[in-house]
Amino acid sequence: MKLENDETKNRVVDASFVAGAVEAGGLPPPALLEVAFAGRSNVGKSSLLNSLMDRRSLARTSRTPGCTRQLNIFEVRCADGLMMRFVDLPGYGWARRSKDERNQWQSMIEGYLRTRASLRAIVLLVDVRRGVEEEEQQLLEFLRLPRQVSEPKPLEIVLAATKVDKLSASARKPALDVVRKGVGLPVIGFSSVTREGRDALWGRLRHAVL
Repeated sequence: MKLENDETKNRVVDASFVAGAVEAGGLPPPALLEVAFAGRSNVGKSSLLNSLMDRRSLARTSRTPGCTRQLNIFEVRCADGLMMRFVDLPGYGWARRSKDERNQWQSMIEGYLRTRASLRAIVLLVDVRRGVEEEEQQLLEFLRLPRQVSEPKPLEIVLAATKVDKLSASARKPALDVVRKGVGLPVIGFSSVTREGRDALWGRLRHAVL
């Protein structure tokens, strides 16, 4: 069955932390194609990454907003041999951080997104209960601007609505429809608790890098 094949090939047989960098220039050489993950603080980004990588705590989770304070790079190898890098971007919306620190992080994220030649896709996470807010809209507008590198195809934007397990079954579809209509993009409902949406998200990532 296709589902069984998806579950087999998307099984991660090796995942490791490669490097952390406070600016795009400090990243390791672009030896593999990359997928970046962005989202508001406490949207469940680290939990989503751990679910995708079949690891419990490789990407550090925290209840403190703004825990990720650098670009964190992970190298991932799937059961079918596919290899890529996941890049965990600092969460935005840090109410407790200084303005200078927020500006520094914004500059770091934008520098990476504009200039990294190996970047093929960005996964934008939104909490399904909050929907798309102003900061997500601003990031989408930025992502639609021309990049400063030549690339074989446009950067793929993947929208993932997290924490769908927090909603009742009857409330999920209407909530996902609101998210989809808010940005005009397909949306994948995701739960790091039940693993709902994991194979669908992996399918989008494979499409971006293959």
